[in-house]
Amino acid sequence: MAEIIEDRSLRNKISVFRDRSHAGELLSKWLEDYKGKDVYILAIPAGGVPVGVEISKRLNLPLDPIVVRKIHIPWNREAGFGVMAWDGIISLNEDLVKHLELSKKEIDDCITEQREEIEERMKLFGCGKFPEIGGKRVILVDDWAGIRIYDLGGGLFSEEKVFSEEKESKRIGRRSSDSSLVAIERIENHVDKIICLNIRTGPIFAVADAYERWYDLEDEEVAEILRYAKR
Repeated sequence: MAEIIEDRSLRNKISVFRDRSHAGELLSKWLEDYKGKDVYILAIPAGGVPVGVEISKRLNLPLDPIVVRKIHIPWNREAGFGVMAWDGIISLNEDLVKHLELSKKEIDDCITEQREEIEERMKLFGCGKFPEIGGKRVILVDDWAGIRIYDLGGGLFSEEKVFSEEKESKRIGRRSSDSSLVAIERIENHVDKIICLNIRTGPIFAVADAYERWYDLEDEEVAEILRYAKR
């Protein structure tokens, strides 16, 4: 079970970060022990990139975007029944697939759509060969850790499993600026440490509530942030 670290003074509060870069700045203060070490930061686009870039800059650690896509339910683009990683690894929420009575064709069509989306995003973000992370400590960065149970069951939860089992990384740590407590409970058995500064326990959870300035990042802006960070 993961060690869970939070800022208790921020529990259940809103508007605690100015923006994503500010969240990365605050998170980096909790990661000083990793500064300059043999540690790799993987940032999940879109929102995780500005958070991760700030941490990378302050701790002098290498960073790469990690393209992972939710496999959407055909009639509900906001929910998913699985996840696909950058290298084609797929993990499905089998219980949800059964509950939704999805046909093989529906599943295959959704997977094909996300495979094409991943390829396009990797080109846009300038992703080359994935870094060798075997035996290293990995910090997985996002600007949230779950909104709905489908995102967790088919998305972030499986994403942790993909890293720990398929990439054989020595350690996986998740760093997130804000999260629902339910989300943390779903992934805590799959990582070594979770640092989440703004945990909320209420029945309604919106990522945007943690930020004074929040907007959905377009892929082109993410690509520009990555290009600037590598200068």
